[in-house]
Amino acid sequence: MAGGGGRPRCPPGALLSVAAVVVVVVVAAGWVRAEQKEEQSIDLIGKNEVYGDTRHEVNVYVKVFTNSPFLVCMDLALSQERIIDPNYLWTGPDGRDLQGQSYVNLTETGKLMVMGFMVSMSGAYTCTLSHKVIETTTQEETEMVEAYKFMVYAYREADHAYQVSVRFSTTGCRLRSNGLFIDLLKKILNSTISHLTCHITETFYKCHSIRTPKNGLQYELFVNFLVNPLAPAWEEVCQEVLYNCEDVTNRRVRQAAERIGKFFHQLRHVLKHEFQAVPTIQYVDNSFSMTPIDSCQPGFGKNHHTHQNCASCCVVCGPGTYSPDNEVTCRTCAITGARIIKREYSRGKQRVWTASSTSSCCIFPFSCTKPLCRARMAPGAVGTDDPLPPAVNS
Repeated sequence: MAGGGGRPRCPPGALLSVAAVVVVVVVAAGWVRAEQKEEQSIDLIGKNEVYGDTRHEVNVYVKVFTNSPFLVCMDLALSQERIIDPNYLWTGPDGRDLQGQSYVNLTETGKLMVMGFMVSMSGAYTCTLSHKVIETTTQEETEMVEAYKFMVYAYREADHAYQVSVRFSTTGCRLRSNGLFIDLLKKILNSTISHLTCHITETFYKCHSIRTPKNGLQYELFVNFLVNPLAPAWEEVCQEVLYNCEDVTNRRVRQAAERIGKFFHQLRHVLKHEFQAVPTIQYVDNSFSMTPIDSCQPGFGKNHHTHQNCASCCVVCGPGTYSPDNEVTCRTCAITGARIIKREYSRGKQRVWTASSTSSCCIFPFSCTKPLCRARMAPGAVGTDDPLPPAVNS
């Protein structure tokens, strides 16, 4: 029987009943959301710490430009024991020793925090813990070595927009006044939300004839449009909050959507009671509906299977995938005919590297499985001073 510290050699049932592993953690602006596969003490979760597991890697999601939680180089059960002569070795996604790196906070007890998390910091963080177990009677020392792997992903909040559908009754489908009414409606709505740097886009309508049992044949305009948070001059709003611009734009577009909802709620009263003559175009009661639409910035995407516990997050595209635009999902890279192409997407002062649809791409600093993937910067990864990735040909 081991004594004087170290992990006792006994069956798992003899370990602390609270032993569990945090398998997923989401970090954003100072808070941690954790999901456990087994029961874990709430006070341990609240310490902003994520414990490792020798059985499998632990996924951690960190919002860009924030600090990660402390990654603990041991599992929860071992943390409750006395450990003799512990030694910790942390390596980052590029395989280098993290000791002394300016962007990490590495404590003497083996806890690692990555500060000001950037997209390029995503990848595998591995810690090797070596410690001694001393036999009580013989004082024989045994060296124990355990490895813990954390997959740390950068993520952003999704960019929100709102798809609006509404109907109006009209006296006919071929009237010129229908188009004029839609143009006027768009102008009114834009003036209502322009101070929020939001605007109306993708406006379209169709006129349909509708037969009803009580009223016979009627005509209705089916109108659809998008409440978009990126109106002209939106970049100026984000200059002071560049790192969390989506938080600002999402808040503003939500306010804009609420104002538009209120507008249509009052519209029926206005059309019926504030016009001397009854208008030929009338709002159809209860026809207003609004649906949130999410999009991700280039280089990010959602994956409900890979990132089940951060399903609403726009997570950096993984190895072998990329996202050149504002789609919600990452695309799979082509295997051959690779050539990295530079494109720039304006978002504040940030520049974004993306790839053509025929690119064979790899996500730096994730390890690349294809030998022809040699790009330093990943498609979709954010950079400011990085040179253009070299062309890669098969």
